Amino acid sequence: VELFQFVGSEWGRLDCLVNNAGVWQHNPLSQFSEDRYIETMRINVSGAFYCMREALPFLRLSKQASVINITSTAGQRGEAFYSPYAASKGAMISATKAWAMELAPDIRVNSVAPGWVDTEMSADALGSELRGEIEAGIPLGRVASAEDVAGPILFLASPLSRHLTGEIINVNGGSVLVG
Repeated sequence: VELFQFVGSEWGRLDCLVNNAGVWQHNPLSQFSEDRYIETMRINVSGAFYCMREALPFLRLSKQASVINITSTAGQRGEAFYSPYAASKGAMISATKAWAMELAPDIRVNSVAPGWVDTEMSADALGSELRGEIEAGIPLGRVASAEDVAGPILFLASPLSRHLTGEIINVNGGSVLVG
């Protein structure tokens, strides 16, 4: 709430909201942790809904409002041993499509769905012997950098994407060809 009060007092409107908070926690069904599940849903899904609720009045004041939800290829294909994460990102993909219909034509809502990205969240997996295996499954042959993901976000935030809403842009080097 305080963040959006600041936005309102400082700028009076909001042109773009990027919902990017997320956790990726190991949670296999055979050892399912309700606490990890609840935390994953609270951060990955509820947080975005609360931000949208608070941002909406300020987005409505913009002539070029754009919302970008950072989801994941896991939300489209699933992910063994991380099913709450995959479910949370699938929920945000559905929310993206629902919000796009609900808020059009005034606010565009899209998603960027990265695959593997070299960040702190994936550092353990990418710092292990799995990295070569992971990269072998990516047609472009490498894990994405944060900059690789930032480009499509910038595009969706800009007027260059003024006729896109409800879209999921996959940034995964071709590893999940789901269009």
